[in-house]
Amino acid sequence: MKHVAIVGGGVIGLSAALECARRGHRVTVIERAPARRGASLGNAGMIVPSHFVPLAAPGMIGLGLKWMWNPESPFYIQPRLDWDLLAWAIRFWRASTPERVQRVAPLLRDLHLASRELYARLAEEEDFGLVKKGLLMLCKTERALEEEARTAAKAQTLDIPAKVLDAPQTAARDPSVTMDIAGAVYFEKDCHLDPARYVATLERRLRATGAELLYDGNVIGWRREGDRFVAARTTRGEIAADEFILAGGAWSPELGLRLPMQAGKGYSVTLPEPIEQPQLCSIFTEARIAVTPMGNALRFGGTMEIAGTNERINPRRVEGILRAVPHYFPHFRREHFAGLQPWCGLRPCSPDGLPYLGRTRAATNLVVATGHAMMGLSLAPITGELVGQLVDREPPRFDLGLLDVDRYA
Repeated sequence: MKHVAIVGGGVIGLSAALECARRGHRVTVIERAPARRGASLGNAGMIVPSHFVPLAAPGMIGLGLKWMWNPESPFYIQPRLDWDLLAWAIRFWRASTPERVQRVAPLLRDLHLASRELYARLAEEEDFGLVKKGLLMLCKTERALEEEARTAAKAQTLDIPAKVLDAPQTAARDPSVTMDIAGAVYFEKDCHLDPARYVATLERRLRATGAELLYDGNVIGWRREGDRFVAARTTRGEIAADEFILAGGAWSPELGLRLPMQAGKGYSVTLPEPIEQPQLCSIFTEARIAVTPMGNALRFGGTMEIAGTNERINPRRVEGILRAVPHYFPHFRREHFAGLQPWCGLRPCSPDGLPYLGRTRAATNLVVATGHAMMGLSLAPITGELVGQLVDREPPRFDLGLLDVDRYA
């Protein structure tokens, strides 16, 4: 049995911790934030095999340049003189090629589908709100529907079921909400869940194994002996371990590794009693807004704001989300959201849109699992399984070459 210390108590860190505990290791989770906070709790809660295209994709640079001067746009880069941001943007541009997207799509498909299988297996034992009804990519315009139809065709070549629907067919698929759209693409394998309930499930299961969960304990460095880390230096003192897992999300680069990363701030607002309650999760395609039913509530989330690791809420970003809702769901009004407290969280975004997952030359007993961008919750269970295999020096279930931790080192 090893003592495994996990730096980061978000959905990736907790999933890795539970897998290590399941394998018989003693586990300590160190999380910088207080309990029940962090980027995992207020997200859209989607499991998305349909998302086989990484963030760094053809056309994203053009959209970013188009939107970057509009603080209410779906993708906003706060203009600032920052060498790390410039270097990240150049790498993002180099990675945004059709050839590279074609190369990584099968791996992303396999990882998402494996995660979906693990979620379904856990849902047989625990209720964390998993709903397997699919996802609708709702298109306001015919042009967007044509673009999504091309994505659907690519999905079908990867054996991901996808159907192009006109407006009446979409309404028949989810008649519980009124929509003003040109049509949609339906991905039947996608699912959704309540992320807060899922995180609570992981925490409860971890505590049942005897794992130690240390919240409000920021890791500020390492104590090294030779080519190994022997302890994590934290604001609560040193924590020694045999193996370390770095799952610190957007703050991972602060711990001395060369992990090019930008924090992509996302926002959400949750309506406790919506005027209509859809049964399927959906994405407003042009507005880049995710919509997720969570029990009796309805969550609207989105935007990608590259503005550093601050967690301040920008009211203009929230306003961009709320303005878009009535364009797709016409029975919803801006005043329905009055008085609601918005949430924000920081997604860890690598330059090529892929996670950093694997061992690293920085230390022989360190596994890195971060950089999942908007796919963190969707890929959490399979990431946890792969981390467990790496900790036990087993061949990982998938070839992780494209996710090489040292690819920018």
